[in-house]
Amino acid sequence: MNIQEFDFDLPPELIAQHPAARRDESRMMVVDRAAGRISHRMFRDFPDWLRGDELLVLNDAKVIPAKAWGKRGAATVEFLFLKEIEPGLWDVLCKPARRIRPGDEIVFADDLKGTAEMPAPGSDEGRRRIRFGMPDVLGRLKRIGFAPLPPYIKRAKADRGERERDLERYQTVFASREGAIAAPTAGLHFTPEVLERIRAKGVESARVTLHVGLATFQPMRTDRIEDHRMLEESYDVPGEAADAVDRAKAGGRPVLAVGTTVVRTLESAGRSGRLAPGPGVTSLFITPGFEFKIVDRLLTNFHLPRSTLLLLVSSLAGRELILSAYREAVRERYRFFSYGDCMLIL
Repeated sequence: MNIQEFDFDLPPELIAQHPAARRDESRMMVVDRAAGRISHRMFRDFPDWLRGDELLVLNDAKVIPAKAWGKRGAATVEFLFLKEIEPGLWDVLCKPARRIRPGDEIVFADDLKGTAEMPAPGSDEGRRRIRFGMPDVLGRLKRIGFAPLPPYIKRAKADRGERERDLERYQTVFASREGAIAAPTAGLHFTPEVLERIRAKGVESARVTLHVGLATFQPMRTDRIEDHRMLEESYDVPGEAADAVDRAKAGGRPVLAVGTTVVRTLESAGRSGRLAPGPGVTSLFITPGFEFKIVDRLLTNFHLPRSTLLLLVSSLAGRELILSAYREAVRERYRFFSYGDCMLIL
């Protein structure tokens, strides 16, 4: 397959730059695969589309304020704090990376200072490691860091006027396990009231964790889809979630994944047909022809053209139906990507 087969025209003004006024005021396209039918609703109607016997699986990953600006001498460099390797040592992505050499002192706000080191062998050229003289770097980031918004959401550098709103809205209301550098964006539409209506309908829910990392936004750099290799991301499946999925599958009840990160977690941990509990890492690349073992239905946002996420959604619903739905979303002026609207695939 060629990635150009998964392209579509997207007017740049449809890329959402800000969240909806209320989380549940986003629009929701409903794609009925069996009927080949597309309809248009609001996300607040989501509970009405549930039969009551579904298992709803959420990603409870919590985004850390991973973006910060540091100084090397007079030069300002943007840093994305990817992962803590050990207390005081962080894997980071820096831009522009050419300004950071091993041994350089990097000075951040709030008297946070560190020394640059070379990244692990084989890392992307934009990667570095920074060793700080304190163990609680995350505590400082919570005071000085910004939400790690994707690059297609444009903000002035260190725009403190938007900082608090982004830190609150680029986070699901059920986030609990810190470590993600991007939000599981399909979950951003939920409010406590919507979750309560789902519970009142008798729908069972379960939570897994996939700390969203660079793999989710990794661009396709090859034309031949089969040549692409996904980066690894860490996940964890609690025992109660594995039990809930096994009960649902045994009872013929549909598993509805909230977001592509949940799909990758469930399908990575469930290749045997039963969900294996515990932590793991995945580089699973879901493309058309993939055999889904766990996931039956999906709530997801609208994704980039020629992206791994568009391939995943097309794998579940079919390329022609998804591209037709995306063309209709453009005609109907849906809002795209992280702060945009959503699609429910039944």
